[in-house]
Amino acid sequence: MDIKEWLISESEKDFQKFSASLIPNINNVLGVRLPKLRKIAKEIYKNGEWQNCVNRNDFEYMEEVMLQGMVIGLVKQPPDKMLELVKNFIPKINNWSVCDCFCGGLKFIKDSRELVWDFIQPYFKSKNEYDIRFAYVILLSYYIDTEFIDKVLKLIDEFKDERYYTKMAVAWALSICYIKFPEKTLKYLKSSKLDNWTFNKSIQKICESLRVDKQMKNMLKYLKRK
Repeated sequence: MDIKEWLISESEKDFQKFSASLIPNINNVLGVRLPKLRKIAKEIYKNGEWQNCVNRNDFEYMEEVMLQGMVIGLVKQPPDKMLELVKNFIPKINNWSVCDCFCGGLKFIKDSRELVWDFIQPYFKSKNEYDIRFAYVILLSYYIDTEFIDKVLKLIDEFKDERYYTKMAVAWALSICYIKFPEKTLKYLKSSKLDNWTFNKSIQKICESLRVDKQMKNMLKYLKRK
C-alpha cells in the first residue's frame, strides 16, 4: 500500500469536516487523526523508507505534507543535514496546522540551538506568511529560556506584519514569554512597539493561561490598548 492509499484508509469523514473547519484557507484535508499520522510516520521511519518519503513533492492531501514533516522530525542525521531537510520542507507549509506540528517535532534543535538560531533569522524577514509563522513557532518552542529571552523579546518587538497567522504566532510566543519570565516580559509590555491587535491578543492569551493568577490578569487587562 502506498502512502496516499494508507492515509485514505485511515481517514474519517466526520473528522474531515471538523478538521477542515479549523483550517479555512485550504481545501484538501483528508481527515486523519494526529495519533494515526504519528503511528504511520514511525512505521515509515522504522521500515527504512524515510528517504523516499521526505523526497516526495507530489501531494494531493494536507495529511501527506504533515506526514512528511513528522518523518523529518524522526530522522537522525547531523544538524547540517537536518537543516537541509527543514529548508526543503518549509516552502510546503501553507497552513498553521502543518506549521505547528512540524515545528513541534524538530527535537534535534535542542542540541543545536546556536546553529538553528542563525538558520531561522532570514525567515523572520520573509514575505511569506508561513515562513514567518515557522520562525516564531520555532522561537516559542525552543528558545524561551534564560539564555535567549532577551533576544526573543527583541525579535518579537521587531515584528511587523498584518496577516492573521503571523500575528497569532507572535501573540502565542509573547504569552509563553510572560508565563516563563513574568517580570521581564511585563517590563517589555509596558514599552512594546507591537501593533495594537497583536499586543492585545498577547494580553488575551496570557490571561487565558491557568498559570497566571487572577490578580495579575486583572492588572494586565489595564495594559490593553484602545
